[in-house]
Parts: sequence; C-alpha cells; structure tokens
Amino acid sequence: MTDSYHYRACGLENVYLLNGFSIEETRHGRTVAIADMDGLHRAIGRRLARKRQLTGRELRFLRHELDLSQRGLGELLSKSGQAVARWEKGHNRIDGAAEALFRLLYLEHTGGSRRIRALLGQLAELDELADEQKMSFEETERGWRPHVAEQRPMGGASGPTPAPPDTSHVATQGQLTG
Repeated sequence: MTDSYHYRACGLENVYLLNGFSIEETRHGRTVAIADMDGLHRAIGRRLARKRQLTGRELRFLRHELDLSQRGLGELLSKSGQAVARWEKGHNRIDGAAEALFRLLYLEHTGGSRRIRALLGQLAELDELADEQKMSFEETERGWRPHVAEQRPMGGASGPTPAPPDTSHVATQGQLTG
C-alpha cells in the first residue's frame, strides 16, 4: 500500500489520506476506493471550519458540503451570489462577520442541529423557487403568505385551473395617486 494518497477530488490541494483508501486495478486502469466518503468530508469540513482563515477553495468545499448554491449562501450571509463567487475565486476576501457566521452554520449543521438543517433545507428550496416565473400569494388570518401549490399527480396531468381571485376591492394606481 502507498504511504499516503493525495486526495485532490475534493477540490482542495492540501488533503492527504494516511489510510481508509485502497488502490485497485480494474480493466479501465487504476482507481481509488475511499471508505466512508461522507465521514471523510465531514472531517475535512470540521478541520476547515476551525482554521484561522478560509481560502476560496475551502469556502467552496464547505458550501458544497452544505448543499448551497452561491446565491443561497449569499442570501444567508446578506451578500450577493456574485460576492460569494468572487470569494471562491480568490478575487476578494470574505469579511470577518460573514466568515464567522458561515463557520458557525457549518459546525452546527455537522453537529446535528435540526434547526440549522431545516434552515439550510429551506434555503435550498428557495434556490429552486427563485427560478420560477410565477409566484402566488394568499391572504390568511395570519397575513399574506406564499401559496403552496398542490403536487401534480404522476403522469403530468394537472387539476382544473383555479378561478382568479376577486380583485374588485383592489385599488388601481389611479385610485392610489388620485
């Protein structure tokens, strides 16, 4: 067995495995099998989250481990997706407060915090929803809320289109300014 394996597939240049891997010969050439890949990535992530300062590649690694898009992470940190892209490319440095919050979220997530996992799940859903053209809202006893569309049955058939809401009580722009 080799003394260590330079694990570059994670996107980081400084990760070496001392054990927990095997090099196998296949009919297509040599391949490396890594035991407990999820556990390895959690260990790498925890080590990174405790470093003094993250590099762009390290930030990208942690973001991928949290299954966040650049836009999703940007929204979480009150920054733009473009700001996150610039951090990851090394063009700009992440500011201290944003980096501290990101580290905390990662550590809480890997520590099993259900609230953090739920928050990150909601952010992933928001990324998907952000690409939709139409957004529907409904007024409830608790105020305006996004309308949760019913799931379409398998096969793609959709139910009847709901009637548009009564908007006779809505002020027109002329009524607002006039």
